[in-house]
Amino acid sequence: MFKSGVGFLALFGLGWWLLATSAFGGAARPIALGAGCLVTVGLMLAARRLLPASAGGPFPADRRRRFNQINGVQWLVIIVIAVVCSRAGVPVLVPPLVALVVGLHFLPLAAVFGQPRLRVPAALLVVAGLAGAAVWLADGPDHAVRFTVGLVSALCLWGTALWTVAGTASAAGRGVTG
Repeated sequence: MFKSGVGFLALFGLGWWLLATSAFGGAARPIALGAGCLVTVGLMLAARRLLPASAGGPFPADRRRRFNQINGVQWLVIIVIAVVCSRAGVPVLVPPLVALVVGLHFLPLAAVFGQPRLRVPAALLVVAGLAGAAVWLADGPDHAVRFTVGLVSALCLWGTALWTVAGTASAAGRGVTG
């Protein structure tokens, strides 16, 4: 189900979408939540239906080990960010800083997977983090910081998932491998 990373991108996109919709009140939030769930499920179903069975299969142990190291460091840094921001009394900075870390983690992943196009979500997630920090520095309300970071990050990850499905399915249709 997580062919070529689409499942991860879709689900983490939904997580960022949940952050963005936390800025909404009233009837708008359930509608936005439903829309985000539909996008996520749609991407996962598209990956299942359109990507070849070989897409996203197991990769060699050395690449898997490097992938695990990169993600382990990412999660460790995210925990440190959450603790430090909480203790410093600025929990609003957690989402922008996490977006920066997640964006930066795509850079070594691009090399591990031999996918230079992963630099695009890397750059966009860094922009999401910087935009959220800019809103905070401009004395914007906390909900505006969450909305900014969450929206840009969700759209970035969902867009990357769609790009992956469309590109891989198109290449498979033309008989291109690798």
